[in-house]
Amino acid sequence: MGTVTVRSVWGCLAAACLLASCSSGNDDGAVADGADAGAGAADTPAAVYPAAEWERADAAEAGFDEAKLDEIAVAAEQAGSNCLVVVHEGRIVDEHYWRGTTATSTQEVFSATKSYASTLVGIAQAEGHLSVDDPAAAYIDAWAGTPSAEVTIENLLSNDSGRRYDAAIDYGQLPFAADMDALAIGLDQQAPPGTTWAYNNSAIQTLDTVIREATGTDTAAYAADKLFAPLGMAHSTMTKDAAGNTKVFMGLQSSCEDMARFGYLFLRDGNWDGTEVVPPEWVEAATGDSSQDLNSAYGYLWWLNRPGRVLDPARATTAQAGGDADDAQLVPGAPDDMYFALGLGDQIIAVDPGSETVVVRLGGVDVPDGAAPFGARAIARVVTDAYTGDPDGAG
Repeated sequence: MGTVTVRSVWGCLAAACLLASCSSGNDDGAVADGADAGAGAADTPAAVYPAAEWERADAAEAGFDEAKLDEIAVAAEQAGSNCLVVVHEGRIVDEHYWRGTTATSTQEVFSATKSYASTLVGIAQAEGHLSVDDPAAAYIDAWAGTPSAEVTIENLLSNDSGRRYDAAIDYGQLPFAADMDALAIGLDQQAPPGTTWAYNNSAIQTLDTVIREATGTDTAAYAADKLFAPLGMAHSTMTKDAAGNTKVFMGLQSSCEDMARFGYLFLRDGNWDGTEVVPPEWVEAATGDSSQDLNSAYGYLWWLNRPGRVLDPARATTAQAGGDADDAQLVPGAPDDMYFALGLGDQIIAVDPGSETVVVRLGGVDVPDGAAPFGARAIARVVTDAYTGDPDGAG
C-alpha cells in the first residue's frame, strides 16, 4: 500500500473510529435506564490503591451481574479487543486478555494520550510553572505578535483555540512528520479563540512545546517522573518523533492495567494513596462541566457525558452553526458525570464516579468483519447494565 493510501486510510479511520466510540455498541436498549446506575450505593470504606499488583475482588460480591459482564466481554472479544479490565472501588473485578496479550502487554493508545497531556498541564500548573490562563505565546515564541498571541493554554486544552484545522494535515501529515512541533506551531490562526470548536490534533501537539518550555523538562521525562512513577505505571511510555519532540496528541504506549491506574487517579480526585498527584480542582475542571460553551461533551482533553450540544469530531463547528439538540449526550442513558479518554480504534478509559468504577478496553484499529465496534456506548454497559449495586450481583 502506498504512502498516500496509508494516510488516507488513517484519516478515515480516525474520524470514523472516534465517532464509533461515541455511539457504537449494542442497540438493544441496554443503556436505556443507566442514568440511575450507582444511585443509592452504600458508603464505601477507605480508598484502596494498587501496589505493584492490583488486588482482585469477586464481581458478584462487588455488585455486578456476572452473566452481564460475560456478555459484554464476548462483545469486546468479537470486536477485536486485546484486553478489558473492570476496576471497582480500587480492585479488579473482571479482566480479559485476548489475541496473545497479557497484563503487561503494551500498545499505542492513540488519542487517549490527549487526556494524559492535559494532566501534565495540570501538574505543571500546580507546581507553579504555568497557568491555563497564560497565552500559549508566552511559551511558543513564534506566536508572539501574531493572531495566535491571544490563544491561551486553556483554549488548546478545550479544542476551541481557533488554530488551523484541516483533516488532511491532522491525519495525513502530522502523524508522519519528522518534526511534529514545527509543523503544528507553523500553522496559521483560522478563527478567533473561543469561537470555533475542532478536534484539532495539530493544536494539541503544540502543548509539547508549552510543557517543555514552562517546566524546563522534556515532556516524556516529565510524564515519567510526575505521573507514571507515582502511579506505578511501569509499562507506560510517551514516545517521540524523529526530532525528539514528545507526541502529545497520540503516541502513548501503555497496558490495560496501567490505563486503569490513570483512570483510578481521576476517580480519586487526583489523589494516589495519600499523595496529591494532580489537584482535585484540576480533575473537576478537566472532567466536570464542559470547559467551553461550544461542545457540552468536552472538557480538558477528556470526553464528557454532560447533556447539551454534542459536536461532531470530524469537522470544525462555530458558535453559530451545527451541533446536535441541546439535550444530546455522548452516551445516552449513561450517568451524566461519566467521562472518557478515547482513542482511534476504541482505545478507552471510562470513569464512572457514581459506581466508583473504571473500565479500560484496548484493541486493534480494525474491527473484524461482521462485528460491532466496542466503543463508549458498549463499554458504558458495564455500569448501566452489569452493575446492580447489590452485593450478590443479582440485581
